[in-house]
Amino acid sequence: MAKKKSNRSVATGTLKKHRKGFGFVILPEDSPYSELGDIFISPGSMHGAMDGDTVEIDLIPEYLWGNSPEGIVTKIVNRNLAEVVGTFEKGKKFGFVVPDDRKIRDDVFIRKKNFGKAKNGDKVVAKIIKYPEGKDSAEGKISEIIARKGEKNADVKAIIRGSGINTVFPKNAAEQASKAQKEGITEDEIKKRRDLRDVFTVTIDGAHSKDFDDAVSVEKLSDGSYKLGVHIADVAHYVKENSALDKEAFERGNSVYVLDQVVPMLPEALSNGICSLNPEQDRLTLTCEMIVDEKGRIKEHEIYESVIRSHKRLVYDDVSDIIESGNRTEENGYLFDMAELAAILRQKREAKGSIDFDIDEAEISLDDKGNVADIKVAERRVANKLIEEFMLAANMTVAEHFFWMSVPFVYRVHERPSIEKMEELRTFLRSLGITLKGDLSQIRPDALSAVLKEISGKSYENVVNTVMLRSMQKATYETECSGHFGLALKYYCHFTSPIRRYPDLMIHRVIKTILKGKLDEKGIKMFAEKCAAAAEHSSATERKAIEIEREAERLKMAEYMLERVGLEYDGIISGVTGFGIYVQLDNCVEGMVRYETMRDDYYDYEPEKYRAIGERTHKTYTLGDRVRIKVDSVYIREREINFIMRDIDK
Repeated sequence: MAKKKSNRSVATGTLKKHRKGFGFVILPEDSPYSELGDIFISPGSMHGAMDGDTVEIDLIPEYLWGNSPEGIVTKIVNRNLAEVVGTFEKGKKFGFVVPDDRKIRDDVFIRKKNFGKAKNGDKVVAKIIKYPEGKDSAEGKISEIIARKGEKNADVKAIIRGSGINTVFPKNAAEQASKAQKEGITEDEIKKRRDLRDVFTVTIDGAHSKDFDDAVSVEKLSDGSYKLGVHIADVAHYVKENSALDKEAFERGNSVYVLDQVVPMLPEALSNGICSLNPEQDRLTLTCEMIVDEKGRIKEHEIYESVIRSHKRLVYDDVSDIIESGNRTEENGYLFDMAELAAILRQKREAKGSIDFDIDEAEISLDDKGNVADIKVAERRVANKLIEEFMLAANMTVAEHFFWMSVPFVYRVHERPSIEKMEELRTFLRSLGITLKGDLSQIRPDALSAVLKEISGKSYENVVNTVMLRSMQKATYETECSGHFGLALKYYCHFTSPIRRYPDLMIHRVIKTILKGKLDEKGIKMFAEKCAAAAEHSSATERKAIEIEREAERLKMAEYMLERVGLEYDGIISGVTGFGIYVQLDNCVEGMVRYETMRDDYYDYEPEKYRAIGERTHKTYTLGDRVRIKVDSVYIREREINFIMRDIDK
């Protein structure tokens, strides 16, 4: 809120600091000054405020503003930081914790009596015991040692810990998981379910996967149609509602996958144990069984509790090798049936306008010491796409089934992009000679899908995919079924990964309660509240998980390129800004070429044409152009990679 005090303009908001020291105060919507937007705070006007603090500011006179409204922090209303994660620099009488978070510029002072058992170079947590005041730094006490200096993945562990995610499960939650593992599966429970143990079923996952929450079965029927079974681990059978295990899973919201590490939503006794659909072991599942005709239409479906026994644990690359070889045998024929069905489903989905972004993603390989061994583009081969199609079919079928039952549910929603974003996208595409057709206020997914087909195989394909993806709304979890724009689906949910996503677990509970005929008026009210809470909280934890994963990738990419300063590479212009040009290398590593390093001319930024143009030479650097760069410098803490332009090939 804002108020007048002694003829001063005073406002209160949340400070978001930049790694270079300045920041912006984000004002609430009901502030009288909200129409001004974010308020700029210079480094000298922080007065001890830290990132995330709620602060009171004075707006300085308008004639003193720069490019945006400016203010001075006059009061810290509420502190956001209670602890700082970083590297301990130990001296004889005192030390400092250098924060890993780039937004926390100031080191935390540590007196010798507060060292604990920390040693120089350790990754630690410093609990703040005194906040910055005047020129004095914040003072802290070492409260936790995350990893010793030189320990494998110490930096990644620090990123995870710095995000507030706890890698250790509470004792009572861990005990509940262990008890469920020991109890196993009883014969009484098997008798309550449809027994599918004789149905030929397989899991297909990555080579290093340990938590198998989905298995599939495909049978080609005499009339040419297919019986597709998607069998999902019945996690809800083991994670009882309101138990300590359930509360911890809700709090985490999802598993977090950071390079070669996993912070699971559920303890390993469940995620890698009794819930994981390991081969040749009886497992409790929820099955979505679908009859799919030769045109990809789902003619019939049934959802029920089941017990399966996976016959094989298959790996994506191995399955892809077999299918791509075309060498069909009696032993592997079922894989070709799966591939045929997946192709039919995909064709049906594409005909409806489903957008399939084909964006290169980095695959970062680490050695046994946690150092980057290699970075390359991750392959998305036929087996990966096969499983994607089967999961999409099950998720769509389950969502539509329970939508028409008018029961509380958690849907996966992707809203139509804003007209402003579509106008920007149309302008960008026009610069490449591509036309985005249709009414932008009512843009249809098939219009965007048509563009992606048009640019397939072009040098700027990945850039167009990336720009278009950035023009989309973020998918979220909601209790209202508003459809999934990107998939061109009216009904969609996440049903297939209850081991690693809480919304899936939540709707499994709803499904099981309905299947048992126990959903009464009281249950409807209870599930409505719990589904709403799960949707909101899981959307937030998902965003946090994505940011953690990206932060770790940026760190490892910077470490990788630090060893390659001075080397030259080919790349493609992935972004043009007012201060420089982003270039993405063929292995997905991205760096910045700053205009001040381009000594051959003075370059003007033309945002509407997504390019920079030389005033004298008229040389242009446009989004999607191939260029040759030299690695100039790398700053690990800032995750900053700087290039120098060598030449351009248009």
